Amino acid sequence: MLVNHDVVIYNFRKELVERLLEDGYEVIISSPYGERIDDLVQMGCQYIEATISRHGTNMLEDLKLLAHYRKIIKEVKPDVVLSYTIKPNIYGGMACRALNVPFIANITGLGTAVENKGIMQKITIFLYKQAFDKINYVFFQNAENMQFFIDNNIVKENYILVPGSGVNLYHFQPLPYPKGTTIEFVFISRIMKEKGIDQYLEAAEYIGNKYPNTRFHICGFCEQSYEDKLKSLQDRGIIIYHGMIRDVRTIIGKTHCTIHPTYYPEGLSNVLLESSACARPIITTDRSGCREVVDNGINGFVVEQKNSQSLIKKIEKFLELNYESKAQMGLAGRKKMEKEFDRQIVVNSYLEAIKSI
Repeated sequence: MLVNHDVVIYNFRKELVERLLEDGYEVIISSPYGERIDDLVQMGCQYIEATISRHGTNMLEDLKLLAHYRKIIKEVKPDVVLSYTIKPNIYGGMACRALNVPFIANITGLGTAVENKGIMQKITIFLYKQAFDKINYVFFQNAENMQFFIDNNIVKENYILVPGSGVNLYHFQPLPYPKGTTIEFVFISRIMKEKGIDQYLEAAEYIGNKYPNTRFHICGFCEQSYEDKLKSLQDRGIIIYHGMIRDVRTIIGKTHCTIHPTYYPEGLSNVLLESSACARPIITTDRSGCREVVDNGINGFVVEQKNSQSLIKKIEKFLELNYESKAQMGLAGRKKMEKEFDRQIVVNSYLEAIKSI
């Protein structure tokens, strides 16, 4: 399994790893080191360290990654390679193609380089075509991403649409809906522009001033460019910043609604899946990777991308609901997760693909 971050495996593919180990497979993970690697090794995985610049465009670094993948695949001689995220997909795919090793990739989102037209999009499409020339299966997390790959002749067959990474319905159980007069909102994501943090902060300031019985929480890794802004808003009592949260259920349990105003080209938002599984209403943008999770007005609300006013209006609409309606909205989200987004659907799709190879 080739990934760019340990969390990509532990948080979203742990059940697949457990099932593969249970079925007698050896599971070897190549990733930059992170705290979850130790947990994966304890489960029974083997680990090979990799150096990946996730957002870098240094071709020399990328060639080193390709050489690393070729070296370890030659040594390990795997029956099949599974990859996730852009660089492992491309350079893992190239290594597998050169060494004639079966390969399954998962498109976890297009990324800004591919979504936005320009030279980087053309280069990335070309690289994907090279990497996926002999691919066995490509898993897509939303229909829009799948159509992009079809339209650009990157994939012709053997592509499968799955419900994102799915959600573990046993780990993310419905949590009691909080009582009390204060309504609490939460933003759970990497704190970066494309995740809609500016819209969330504008809404927090406006709503907090107009409705004193509201609180706005933020959880996630903060990019340097936002550190001062968050500190200033926290000092003024507009937001509460928690930093990185190891178990998001602890914050979801205390809050009434998860807000995810992203316009980042993601596969399918895990934050929305996890919040909905915990029976929390969601407010998110009308874009692929988000709209699949929300039935507007039933388990949450949809807002326009990059539009703070649209977000404010939907927050106000949510505040107008009585306690019972808010709680029912959360329960509708849980039902949707049980019906459409159970992680076992994804695990079973992988097992079928591996067995067929």
